Amino acid sequence: MSLLVLLSAPFLAAALLQPAQTQAPTAPAAPATTQANPVKPTPESQAHAKKIWNYDCSMCHGEKGDGKGDVADQMKLTMRDYTKPDSLKDMTDGQIFDIIKNGKGQMPGEEGRAKPDDIWNLIILIHSMSKK
Repeated sequence: MSLLVLLSAPFLAAALLQPAQTQAPTAPAAPATTQANPVKPTPESQAHAKKIWNYDCSMCHGEKGDGKGDVADQMKLTMRDYTKPDSLKDMTDGQIFDIIKNGKGQMPGEEGRAKPDDIWNLIILIHSMSKK
């Protein structure tokens, strides 16, 4: 028998005789797409969201959210018109968060550029576009 086997045998036996460590089962995290918006808007947070919108979103989605931004027009993209109340009726805030964070199609995501609270505030801003 080799020296390595003789030396490792006590450690192997100790490991096998130890009771298995058990962890309490944890509830699976809710998918982001079902998450409700946890942010309460403030005038400051909405002003910041509007800045983000103007820098990163309006070029395609339009300044008012009507989907008529210059880049969308040049690229011949059909965008949702957020000024229409039913434009987001089939989407949860969590789904919208996921799209803004990760991008969709030709739209780049905001992950790494916008904090989660900024994204949630953008969603509040988008919903407000149909209330005017």
